[in-house]
Order: sequence, then structure tokens, then C-alpha cells
Amino acid sequence: MPDIPLKHQCFDLKFSPTADQVYVGLLNGAVKGFSYDSEGNASQSFSLRPAKQSCRGVSINETGDKLYAVSKDRGLRTIDPARGTIIEEKLGAHDSAINRVLACTSSIVATGDDDGVIKLWDPRKQKEIKSFTHHFDYISDLIFTQEKNQIVASSGDCTLSVIDIRSSRTEPFAQSDDQDDEFLSLCSIKENTKLVVGTQLGMLSIFNRSSASSYLGPVDRMPGHPSSVDALVALTDDVLATGSSDGLIRLVQILPNKLLGAVADHGDFPVERLGLSRDGKWLASASHDEVLKLTDVADALEESEGEEEDAEMEDVWSEVAEEEDEVPKGALAAALLTGRGVKRPAESTASSEAGDVVVEEDSDMEIAVVPSKSRPKARSPSPPQPPKSEKKEKQKYKKQRGNPSRAVEERVAFFADL
Repeated sequence: MPDIPLKHQCFDLKFSPTADQVYVGLLNGAVKGFSYDSEGNASQSFSLRPAKQSCRGVSINETGDKLYAVSKDRGLRTIDPARGTIIEEKLGAHDSAINRVLACTSSIVATGDDDGVIKLWDPRKQKEIKSFTHHFDYISDLIFTQEKNQIVASSGDCTLSVIDIRSSRTEPFAQSDDQDDEFLSLCSIKENTKLVVGTQLGMLSIFNRSSASSYLGPVDRMPGHPSSVDALVALTDDVLATGSSDGLIRLVQILPNKLLGAVADHGDFPVERLGLSRDGKWLASASHDEVLKLTDVADALEESEGEEEDAEMEDVWSEVAEEEDEVPKGALAAALLTGRGVKRPAESTASSEAGDVVVEEDSDMEIAVVPSKSRPKARSPSPPQPPKSEKKEKQKYKKQRGNPSRAVEERVAFFADL
């Protein structure tokens, strides 16, 4: 599918849950909507500019009739995506620039700002419900799981937190320890029993979601990204798409952990936001190249499933070869495909302690059925940890870097004054 030109850098994107529409928030403060079809043809459905400063985040409710947008000007706005008009506006919703917005339910919308403050709102009244101040650096991502009624937030302070929207308390349900690595993106998988976190050092940290204490630290880490993982989105229950600052979009399998390969790229520009269409076909990505890239991932997922089946068959071959090395591979392949066994001379077959099944077919020949054995898989070694000196350098860079959205806005303002 060809790229959709935007004319300005895209800060955030969201697909509609009820229609073939995708919405973007841009650096110049504009919010745009695009319609697309199954063939990949796209056209602009609306464009408006509710704020003069950058639109950093967009989110849409589960019925697809309300689009929420937050801006650097600290405003929270509700847009009708069908007509492209502003329904409601809340100015000065935060004391600092708002970085993320998330429509949780019909009665709760969450926002997070540059100072780490998270607020819950009732969109029906544009009224603040409660505020959380347990983070001290910008909120980098927000996700919501309805069955758990929990909001998970990641922050530039190297921690994540969990908020129970049913609780009346203004303290989080859980918060991780300082992980010495900036948390940038979040994704829930495995029927919401696992949480994957993209980090500044390029590691994928995997958390259990069984209890409050399980969020204190990750149970596993997956290396493989040479640069920071700025965006995550689940394609299936165990396959993710990752957007990295090296410009590549990769597919990754979690538990078992495996890097499946790259499916798209934005050249030398960092991939900062990802989204998946409601039918799971189109993967949208945003970077600094002022285009919205839509990639068909349906074929890529089919290819990865085929590779997994081939790998499983190779494991079967290796196991059988060790126990039945006297049987020709051609005959063994026929046995595996038909399930009827392999013919061989009677004197060469004997019932073994391993449980080989031998069935008499005639006086001269016998049929040997391959034993169904499975060996325990070797555990993967613990992922290597970066040296302490490298960690310190990365953390020093992280402190200098701050919020990526804010850094882009400062560069644009500098060149505008020249």
C-alpha cells in the first residue's frame, strides 16, 4: 500500500474499531482522518486544527463515535469523527503539556503529562475524577485491559504503574521498582497474563500480571534490538510488532522468545507509533518522515506460521533420526505423512525398551511405527545484561534526551525563529 502523505510529522495514530478509518495527530496541531479499503486505497475524510501547538495523542472510544485529542497547549478535546467537528473542549486540563490520552470505557478517559501526572476524566461531563502523582517524569504510554479494569502506564522515570479504575484511592494498585532503563512502550499479550515493555536500551522486558507484587520486576528479558523500542502492538496473542529508533519494524514472538524478522522500515527515521487495523491486516506506523505507512502484515504472519511448522518438523526429524537411523528418510517421510509406518525386514525389527510398536503384516515383512517421544527442551540462557559503564552512559543520554515529543517541538521552534 502506498504511503499516505501528511505534510507534517505524525505524533500519534489510532484505527477506528467500527469502520475502515485511521486518525492521526500532527506536529502542527492538526487532526486528520483517512478512509481506506481492502485494496489499500486511502482518501482523507476530514482535517481540522483544534490547537496551534502540536497534537501529541489521539484515542477513540469502543463505539467509534468519539475521538479524543490532547495537545501541548494542555487541552483535551472531543471530536466527532463522522463530521470532523469538535464536540467538547477542556482547556488547561493539566498543569503541563499532555503527552498521552486513552479512552478506557464510555465513562473514563485517562491522560498523562510531561510531569508524570495521570488524570482520569468523565467524558460525559468533561469532569476530572481523580489524579495520580506517583510518577515524576513524562508518561510515555498508556494501555487498558477491560477484564482486569486496569490502566498500565509507563514513564520516563524507569518505572511502570498499574491503576485500578474501580478503586477510590489515588495511589496505584502496583508500581515496579526502578529498572535503570527508560520505559517507552507497552503491550499486553497471552490473554492479558503477560505485559511486554519496550525500553531505551532496546530490551523487551516481560512482566507477569498475576498480582501486585508481580509488577515489581520482569520475569524475562528479550534482547535483539540494537536501539530503543519506542512502539509496540500485538498482532496475535504471542506475536508483536516493534518500532525501533533504528527505523525498522520487526515481528517478535514472545514465550518462546524469537525474532521473526523485519517487515517494514522508515529509513533512518525512528519509528515512534504503531497501530493495527480492526481486521488485523494493516499495520500503521509513524515516524519523522511526514507519512503514514500502512503495511499488509497478514501475509507476513502466514509466512511466520509456516516457518514455525517447518522448525517443528525439523525437530521431529532430528528426534526420529537418533532412534531410527537405519530407516531410509524416504520411507520415514511416507510413514510420517500417512501414519501407516515403515516396512523393513523382520530380522531388523525388535520391540525395544523405548516402546516401539511392531505390527505383523505378513511372514516376511513387519511395520514399525515411529515411537512418540518428546525430549525436554533446553532452557534458553539468561539474556546478557549491558555492562555497568554502558548503562551509565545510556542513562546519562536518557536524562539529556527527555521526552522525545518535547525535543522535536523545541527543534521546530528553533528553526522557526531563524
